[in-house]
Amino acid sequence: MNAAQILVGGKLVDSSSSARLDVVNPATEEKIGQIADANAADVDNAVSAAQAAARDASWAEATGAERAEYLRALAAAVNGKGEELAAAVTAQNGMPLTMSRYANDLLPADSYRYFATLAESFEQERVVPSLDGSTTIVRREPVGVAGLIVPWNGPHTLLSWKLGAALAAGCTAVIKAAPETSLDLVHFAEAVEEAGIPPGVINFVTGGAETGKLLVKHPGTAKIAFTGSTAAGKWIAEACGAALKPVTLELGGKSAAILLDDVDLTEFTANIPIVCIPNSGQICYSNTRILAPRSRYAEVLDAVAETARAIPVGDPLDAGTAAGPLVSERQLQRVNGYIEVGRQEGATLVAGGGRPSGLDRGFFVEPTVFGDVDNSMRIAREEIFGPVLTVLPYDDEADAVRIANDSEFGLGGVVFTCDPERGRDVARRVQTGTIGVNRYAIAMDAPFGGYKNSGLGRELGPEGLGAYLQTKSMYV
Repeated sequence: MNAAQILVGGKLVDSSSSARLDVVNPATEEKIGQIADANAADVDNAVSAAQAAARDASWAEATGAERAEYLRALAAAVNGKGEELAAAVTAQNGMPLTMSRYANDLLPADSYRYFATLAESFEQERVVPSLDGSTTIVRREPVGVAGLIVPWNGPHTLLSWKLGAALAAGCTAVIKAAPETSLDLVHFAEAVEEAGIPPGVINFVTGGAETGKLLVKHPGTAKIAFTGSTAAGKWIAEACGAALKPVTLELGGKSAAILLDDVDLTEFTANIPIVCIPNSGQICYSNTRILAPRSRYAEVLDAVAETARAIPVGDPLDAGTAAGPLVSERQLQRVNGYIEVGRQEGATLVAGGGRPSGLDRGFFVEPTVFGDVDNSMRIAREEIFGPVLTVLPYDDEADAVRIANDSEFGLGGVVFTCDPERGRDVARRVQTGTIGVNRYAIAMDAPFGGYKNSGLGRELGPEGLGAYLQTKSMYV
């Protein structure tokens, strides 16, 4: 595919940039298309179209109920394009197709429907009696044009969290997709058109990091939402701070799965593929640090290693595949580099660590498990973003909480125990934005985000909608 077009003012138009970025299928290492590396003129045109749509009566005067209808229409259109979206994303990032159908069809549609309910139910104005007998009307209004920067690992789910909230609030948007997953945007543009959303309300540009920086620093964007690396998030935070521009950042993680001494190992190991290394570990909340009681350490390590060895790795189009390739050669080199670091640090490699047998091409790495890990090691402290698990021993509950909190990150987490109340007590003491007890599943109606270097602000829930609103007090 040659997707050298951007969506501006309701139309797919040629980028004014002649620069192109190749898109490679990570399962085959073959080039499958190119995208435009959009320039300043492209970004300016997209932002101008969003500004014009924000002023146009068809959107500016739409009620919450009307915006809800647009969102439901977008959900239906995304469902209608679901197979095309899922297949296109899998071809670009290697996500197993069964997972891609969920992450790029079902979940995004559910997200748009959720924000539709918020759009028609949230209270735009409330009356506050003042102490002097007068009245104040507290009014919430859309912040303006939202710049939405989306990663490659779950592009349409993470787009829907941002775009759904922005549209529900009455904002317009300019999307910048990851260069690894931009070919699918042609199908998304068709869905936007089918939904009948007014021209210019949703726009997108494609390109690399420089395109994203142009969007962040553009004076016409009133708010930025970003999901990606902590390093990039810190740059965005600095740029938005200089412009006093509100920002939501969902960044990296190094989450801990705490196994209490009464853990049912059968229950825990069944959760490893979806809680600890989902999408080959390329999910921000992956619970890659497994904290095991010292009294059961050997038993836990053996069970984790056995589970990792049994995870089916292979062609992402195969229905039986649970783990596909890493997204790029660069990511493969990064993960292999960390595996070597683990060996050099003195950790014991007990499973994986190499290329799966029978897979001679593609950016594949075996699910990998390290034992004898200390929390001071780089493999226990730095986000690897691959299928690499570290199993760490602890002495008692207080020690487990200490180790879990001894991290610059705080995004996810989970506690496994046969005593749910005990698990909740431990979960309350972990410094993280989200944590589960005997499960980890993001709830759409509850806020999602991180502590410390895992980000700023929250997405999803009413809090996610609030991030796209500004407040006005009217003294009557």
